[in-house]
Amino acid sequence: MYREMEFSLSGWIEIGGRRLSPEEVFAIVKREPHIVRNFGGEFLVEWDGCIARDCYGVMPGPCPPGTVRCSDGTEAPIVPSPDPAGLDEAIVRSVELRCSEGVCALSGGIDSALIARIADLPCISVGFEGSHDLAQARYAADLMGIACDYVVITEGMVETALREVVKVLQEPNALHASIAVGQFWISSRAKELGYRRILSGQGADELFGGYARYLASSDLPGDLEAGLTCLSKQIERDQSVAAFHGAYFSLPYLDTRVVRAASEIPAFEKVTGGVRKRPLRLVAERYIPAEIAWKEKKAMQYGTGIWKAMRAIARHNGYKRSVQPYIDQLAER
Repeated sequence: MYREMEFSLSGWIEIGGRRLSPEEVFAIVKREPHIVRNFGGEFLVEWDGCIARDCYGVMPGPCPPGTVRCSDGTEAPIVPSPDPAGLDEAIVRSVELRCSEGVCALSGGIDSALIARIADLPCISVGFEGSHDLAQARYAADLMGIACDYVVITEGMVETALREVVKVLQEPNALHASIAVGQFWISSRAKELGYRRILSGQGADELFGGYARYLASSDLPGDLEAGLTCLSKQIERDQSVAAFHGAYFSLPYLDTRVVRAASEIPAFEKVTGGVRKRPLRLVAERYIPAEIAWKEKKAMQYGTGIWKAMRAIARHNGYKRSVQPYIDQLAER
């Protein structure tokens, strides 16, 4: 079909809230390539010496996020311009655009539970038997009537995943490795079930102030902005791990509509009265049980039990005081 011009597309593309078929994308890059600058979605598209990547860099690729770059040296930014929307509408639309296929990664916390409820897709949860995340995911899935597949990991599975993920981590530190282990087994199970796209709650903590450190911040606007700048490394980590299994993480919270709506909310409304992510919780309680919408949750590496297992593995390998030297050893192999 595309023999008349070199063309490839990874991910998906939309304009103005309507998803485009590969045939429509091909027609645009062939006849009206200037329209590429308005593409939304999660994509890497290449044609006749040009390459374009989505504005938040969700899809991995050899050019900067939000850029169209051609072999003749021309370069231009990609600036999607969907219709303005409030936070509720923005989140719903962002999920709807992504839920035509795939599964949801469910930890049982507000970020993933809201996506899972709107998407109405099967879910995958990961953790040690008896861990906080597995228990919370089971509770949330049962309460919302969502089908969920539970991956019960063991210390041996953590060690197996660590040997693989350190090979692709840009910064092979213990924290990134612990999160990558969970993503490794989620994407592995997705592949076994025949899915490539995994909807994830990545980005919500950065957009809405979900980390505990924000409660004590003396410069909340600045700290929230700094958190957003770190997202690219986290996305690269997760996508590199998912690629082991031919999968990728789809990120509804990093939709232009959601990011724009979140940016219009003052920082002091996001973290207030000891409550983090307050605007997101107010939206979430319209779709999921309030007890899930307002419940605090442990970070993934602790809630799954992975961090505890990594400490035990490091000790077994002679590193009794710190996990990092063990990660360094694996990275050097």
